[in-house]
Amino acid sequence: MHRERIRAVPSWRAGPARNDCIFVEKDPNMEGFCGLYAAQVLLFFSFHFHSVLYPCALVQWFVPIGDSPCEDTGMWKVKRELDGNHLPVISVIHLDSVIRGAHLIGVYGKDFLPCGFKHTDSLIAFHSYFVNKYADYHANEIAF
Repeated sequence: MHRERIRAVPSWRAGPARNDCIFVEKDPNMEGFCGLYAAQVLLFFSFHFHSVLYPCALVQWFVPIGDSPCEDTGMWKVKRELDGNHLPVISVIHLDSVIRGAHLIGVYGKDFLPCGFKHTDSLIAFHSYFVNKYADYHANEIAF
């Protein structure tokens, strides 16, 4: 069985916060990214209800841009899902719906990044992102 660590911490190695991205199951009958959601984990928590433990995550959602992957890169494009007030859509999900970690790459455009740009700001700095199916073998298997 494959295991990996997905982090959602306020400070990573005495530095800024780390909030990893994940693939969440949308429809197990659909192939590739069509059957998945992309989300960023903000918090892991659990609670007991009627003597049952429910492990959960608080996530921010990303929605696909278009109905197919980018013709140039072969990767899907996503953007942060916003509600009617232009605020990120946030939900609580059960950890059983998490498939694995995801890697999102900012769609940079034609301009240079500012000199003081930090990699830790990459998930808030761009309007859209590529879902990196080339990050590793497992991502390539599921995010086509």
